[in-house]
Amino acid sequence: MQFVAGVFMIPFVSPPEPASWLLIGLSALFHYFYYPLLYYAYRFGDLSQVYPLARGLAPVLVAAGAAVFAGEILPPLSLFGIMLASLGIASIAFFHETSLKRNPKALVFAAGTGMIIAAYTVADGLGVRLSGSPLGYIAWLFILEFPVVFFAVCRRRNQLMIFWRRERMSFIGTGLCAVVAYGIVIYAVAYAPMAAISALRETGVIMAALIGTFVLGERSWKQRVMAAVLVAAGVAVITEFS
Repeated sequence: MQFVAGVFMIPFVSPPEPASWLLIGLSALFHYFYYPLLYYAYRFGDLSQVYPLARGLAPVLVAAGAAVFAGEILPPLSLFGIMLASLGIASIAFFHETSLKRNPKALVFAAGTGMIIAAYTVADGLGVRLSGSPLGYIAWLFILEFPVVFFAVCRRRNQLMIFWRRERMSFIGTGLCAVVAYGIVIYAVAYAPMAAISALRETGVIMAALIGTFVLGERSWKQRVMAAVLVAAGVAVITEFS
């Protein structure tokens, strides 16, 4: 869906400045590594544990990367808020008997996924600021998803066709949500601290956990609410002091 969105955007946006093209390519490369790492993390670990750990690790690493590569030094209280939010997000991974303990490979791939998320977030932050055209940067980054689309079609053509026939509207709806959400993140890091945006972005993991608790009736609701409180406190500190 990102590739399709990029193709439609190109005629209506200004091209990014040449200085940003290296970072567009670097971000795309990091995304190519992100997909197999996430795949293997899910293969060896549970979704409810692998994903929060990867997403909770990312904002702290983004803060470090932004400080090193962009000279973006946040106030101590803002950093504290980011750490608090990250702790709340990652804590979901340890609510019950964990696949991370049963299979260390899950921990390795989850941590690797978090590192890659941080890497492409920093690359996007640097690149979009050099682009002179945030929407142009977003469009070309989306177009560079083409190798992923090509690989998926070549390897899973039949399964994709079956899924398209059965879940066409869900596919389109979730695809559009993903495109808009990621586009907003890239646009935001053009004007705001990368680590703060990363931490705010990952709060979606908490929203999903709360939906699982109150809509789907999943267990560990007390721990999930506690995690949500930690994240909310972290977000409040980030908003106040960034």
